[in-house]
Amino acid sequence: MEKFDIAMGIVRVTEAATLACSKLLGKGNIEEVDLAAANGARFAFELLPIKGRVVIGEGEINKSPILYIGEKVGQWKDGQTEYDIAIDPIDGNILVAKGRPNAISAIALSEKGNIFRAPQIYMKKIAVGPKAKGAVNLNANFETNLKNIAEALNKDLKELTVMVQDRPRHEEIIKKAREIGVRVKIFAEGDIAAALATAFDDTGVDVLYGIGGAPEGVLAAAALKCLGGEIQAKLMPQNDRQLAMCKRAGIEDIEKTLTTDDLIKGDDVYFAATAVTDSDLLKGVIYKGDTAFTHSVVMRQKTGVVRFVDAMHKLEKSLIHFKEDYFI
Repeated sequence: MEKFDIAMGIVRVTEAATLACSKLLGKGNIEEVDLAAANGARFAFELLPIKGRVVIGEGEINKSPILYIGEKVGQWKDGQTEYDIAIDPIDGNILVAKGRPNAISAIALSEKGNIFRAPQIYMKKIAVGPKAKGAVNLNANFETNLKNIAEALNKDLKELTVMVQDRPRHEEIIKKAREIGVRVKIFAEGDIAAALATAFDDTGVDVLYGIGGAPEGVLAAAALKCLGGEIQAKLMPQNDRQLAMCKRAGIEDIEKTLTTDDLIKGDDVYFAATAVTDSDLLKGVIYKGDTAFTHSVVMRQKTGVVRFVDAMHKLEKSLIHFKEDYFI
């Protein structure tokens, strides 16, 4: 069988999801954004020569007809490798609908059995880049973590930048961060982009802290594993229904502090993300006439290669029009 570049294959999935939903920027319909992104990803998957199964998606089959958990994606031909897929066709559907920054499409891929099957519930998390790996402890207090991260980065606390989501549940964290004297960067939506930013010096972001979506935490873990960073997390079910979701996912110890390696196992992990709107790391989609320009990052843990991909898409030939010859 002809060798296929999985990394470039999955970035085409996120490009397709991004192109499909980016035309809806600022138009206010969140459901249309979700549907467009998922449909774009699905058509790209049809050209991907793998046996893929979605283990992190948009919900259970009876709740979401698009990229549901357990859905088979890829070509599923003889001789193709089986992979687990974690995908968020659009992390930040509200951001796209309202024309705001930080919306991305993201995907992670690892061989069968290696991706933690996180339910659609909250997760407490702390994430850092490679220079601060080993300096965090989710069970330590907030100030201790900040001091340890600052020491690992050889920074004064006042130089440290903490990324926190703008939610009432984080009011005390934000207040404490300001009292300690660190810089605070508050974001509206987009957990994955925020975690990704911690691993790149150019973003100026040192740590992500707070409570966000569990599926997004798994995707962030894949990226950070490829980049040599670290995430620690703990599931936070809010009621009996969510506890039942954890049990259905096969999670026995709800109280366990989950490490990067708990969330994404194996030594050959792939991750890709394409920006719909501008984020700290990536530029959003730009349209010029019949051409769209996308900016993506794609990485593979095994090789340590990280690629930034600037792509120019001639829309009349693009996958969004479901052309079989999109891959060039």
